Amino acid sequence: PEASGPRCPQTKKTVSTSGRTLGCFGWLLVIISLLFIAVTFPVTLFMCVKIVKEYERAVIFRLGRLSDRKPKGPGLFFVLPCTDNFVKVDLRTVSFDIPPQEILTKDSVTVSVDGVVYFRIHCPISSVANVSNAHSSTRLLAQTTLRNVLGTKNLSELLSDREGISLSMQEALDDATDSWGIKVERVEIKDVKLPQQLQRAMAAEAEASREARAKIIAAEGEMKASRALKEASLVLADSPSALQLRYLQTLNTIAAEKNSTIIFPLPIDMMQSLMQRKV
Repeated sequence: PEASGPRCPQTKKTVSTSGRTLGCFGWLLVIISLLFIAVTFPVTLFMCVKIVKEYERAVIFRLGRLSDRKPKGPGLFFVLPCTDNFVKVDLRTVSFDIPPQEILTKDSVTVSVDGVVYFRIHCPISSVANVSNAHSSTRLLAQTTLRNVLGTKNLSELLSDREGISLSMQEALDDATDSWGIKVERVEIKDVKLPQQLQRAMAAEAEASREARAKIIAAEGEMKASRALKEASLVLADSPSALQLRYLQTLNTIAAEKNSTIIFPLPIDMMQSLMQRKV
């Protein structure tokens, strides 16, 4: 059985029925072809019956003109020998890599960017009748679109907003290739290569920024520690017994460690008396 694909709205101006355009001489050739089929049947059966796969469609040209507004397939379809020829169109999704492009960003930085594009043919008649090579044209258009879109972005936007750039490229490609019967499904930015000097400069800037943050954090810690020591000294000054207990706790901590340090405890009261005598 034969099942035709959906009608392509883009081909209304280019497609016309064979009855209106063949003319008298064209109809004469068609009749002669039919007579030839009848005379040589069933030998010509192998020449007239064609098969296309589920993911393919056939665009038939009769005497150089499109014979129908809809493509044929999948399955069996019939063509006339000598007057008809057909072109098979693959409807599966196709992917291709965009070669690395040297691009000058908006802030005058030269980068090398590559990507990948996924597209499929949704209107076989437009892909055959409106463009000579739909796949090659889409590849070339993807390269120029990548240059045009990234040329309007800063380096920071290029590195941080890849998803937005991919969406804008997809919309631009889809609008440009719609008349070719092509649907761009997805565009992805694969890699952004920066010059070696710029990479070293960015690494030095990031390292300097990290060192500055580390120094700020250390200074804030010293400030908090000094405030805590000041508060502790005020508490110990109000209570001499607390200072003595702190002194004994420090001795206990040092004695618990396995080291060769020798400590001679000296009463704090004796030190205070010696200080008073000197005064």
